[in-house]
Amino acid sequence: MIMNRHCIIPIFIPHFGCPHDCVFCNQKKITNLSTNVTQNDIEEIIEEYLGCFKANRFVEVAFYGGSFTALDIETQSNLLKVPLRYKKEGIIDEIRLSTRPDAINDTILTNLKEHSVDTIELGVQSLDEDVLKASERGHDANVVYYASQLIKDYGFKLGLQMMVGLPFDNFEKSLYTCNEIIKLKPDCVRIYPTLVIKNTYLEKLYHNHIYTPLDISDAINQISIYLMLFYLNDINVIRVGLQPTENIQLGKDVVAGPFHPAFRQLVEANIFKVLIDFYLIDKSIDFNGLDLIIQANSHMISAISGQKSSNKVYWKNRYKFSSIKIYNTNMDKQSMSINIGDFHDIINIRSLIKDYLNSI
Repeated sequence: MIMNRHCIIPIFIPHFGCPHDCVFCNQKKITNLSTNVTQNDIEEIIEEYLGCFKANRFVEVAFYGGSFTALDIETQSNLLKVPLRYKKEGIIDEIRLSTRPDAINDTILTNLKEHSVDTIELGVQSLDEDVLKASERGHDANVVYYASQLIKDYGFKLGLQMMVGLPFDNFEKSLYTCNEIIKLKPDCVRIYPTLVIKNTYLEKLYHNHIYTPLDISDAINQISIYLMLFYLNDINVIRVGLQPTENIQLGKDVVAGPFHPAFRQLVEANIFKVLIDFYLIDKSIDFNGLDLIIQANSHMISAISGQKSSNKVYWKNRYKFSSIKIYNTNMDKQSMSINIGDFHDIINIRSLIKDYLNSI
């Protein structure tokens, strides 16, 4: 039987169990919830989502929001009983949770194994000590390495989350974090640009002109590089940018920072913009008046074109192409073809990324 789409049932436990208030965090705002979650709540949420899913879907229950394993063991067990029952009955396929690196030990992991948890995501945020301290994370970088290895030793899938643009952060520090995460070989990664959320300490720092968030252009440019590095190392990046909600919008609970409801799409479009730019600059061709034709896998067409065809407009203006056309083909996702007048080439995207990163 072929499973089609990966469907997630999110269970939010905002600030439930988290022992620290990091400068950037207001989980009640981020999740738009303020109450604790009961077993009845969990069952109702699961049933509601299951009623919307089609047959033969891969279904995962995921606990988000709070630091799950910072809860007492009894509470963890009670919350996991409901998805465990659904998993034993074959109704759901996997269970995922997110937590802090300093809330992982043998006792906790043994209990999670007994409740059939599959994936543990750690909110790493940064592996630079100054950034961790300035963000009031409450732990040092060594804790991340220890917790990550222990999670893998117990046979869980490991997810790691990084944040870009935290206090005291810069491109070099986030690049270091990215490369260290790669060394830890997680099964998946999330990348979040830091946003200033209402009712956080970071908001006070921002209004007092002590903290300045990244602008959206800088955030996109930085995260483009990290995303390419994860791609080259075969690490699945499952989210880029905070999930927009009714309140997580600029002018509502987002006070400042590089927020966009389609942030990942902007990053992926920027990657193709800089890659094709890098490729064209290296060619000894007078592009003026010629047609640029790009053929690629259908999944890549939108990113190559850019949001509202922004990449096509950019290349046409810069290189004076007569026209730019981008077509779907049955090529794999590792390749794309370039046709400019009599010039034709098949590009290996992985090799192009390596060459580009080596050039900067």
